[in-house]
Amino acid sequence: MIKRLTLAGSAKEIGKKHGELGKEQVVQSLDLYERLFHGYQNITWQEARERALVHVKAIEKHDPSMLEEIEGIASGAGVDFEDILALNARSEIALAGSGPSFSDGCTAMSVYPPLTNDTIIAQNWDWKGEQEKSLLLLDIEAVNAPKITMVTEGGMIGKIGFNEAGVGICFNALITDKKSDQLPIHLGLRAVLNSYSMSEAIAKIKQKQIAAAASFLIGYDNGKDAGMSVNVEVSPFGMDYVSGEDGRLVHTNHVLSQKVLQDLTDMNELRFEDSMLRKNVQNSLCSARS
Repeated sequence: MIKRLTLAGSAKEIGKKHGELGKEQVVQSLDLYERLFHGYQNITWQEARERALVHVKAIEKHDPSMLEEIEGIASGAGVDFEDILALNARSEIALAGSGPSFSDGCTAMSVYPPLTNDTIIAQNWDWKGEQEKSLLLLDIEAVNAPKITMVTEGGMIGKIGFNEAGVGICFNALITDKKSDQLPIHLGLRAVLNSYSMSEAIAKIKQKQIAAAASFLIGYDNGKDAGMSVNVEVSPFGMDYVSGEDGRLVHTNHVLSQKVLQDLTDMNELRFEDSMLRKNVQNSLCSARS
């Protein structure tokens, strides 16, 4: 059973409660990612903390309250700010740039009008088995933002979920050779969940605002038969809409956009025997049920 926390108040208060009540999950995340960064990138935890610090300026420019929430988690869990920052930049540290990398096994999909009456987004998340112990289900009531329900790893302020305005997001990791010092992917996920509309969500992740490549599958339904989903591949060089037609979207763990591939290289060595096959299977399943 995933531990559920209700977090409300200022960003600092939300973070502190996350750290206090989810301390066990935060410590689990710190333990796993210290070993993972060393195993896959051959770096120490101190080096990971230093790599995370390059994103502070971009985070502060985008939304200073995110840094306040990270500070709160660190305070509540009794760890350093840099520890929690490193968790929130885990994709940039482990999935992009030079060095060995690994494949994150996610399949995301959506069906939406006119194929269905409702807008539905869904995904699986095949990750390190022991990280199941770090999972938290958060209900967040922040100041000047919609209420959010989100599944995340202890210590991370952005992941997959939905909000009261009808915006939801699923996520696929992409392994590429390029990254920047801009907004970390998981904070980009939180930016989408802090949005009141599809247009607002896209405005927060367009151009070159995200530090590494990823697939964001975003659904929006305002309850007035106006639902839709889009699949966006973000990158340090800009974004592109990919995949899907006739009310169906499917994405796995390889880059689809030729525009994105002009500026970076897909480093997923399992894309042919894994990611592409999973996408084909899910496309068939969606078609069979349409």
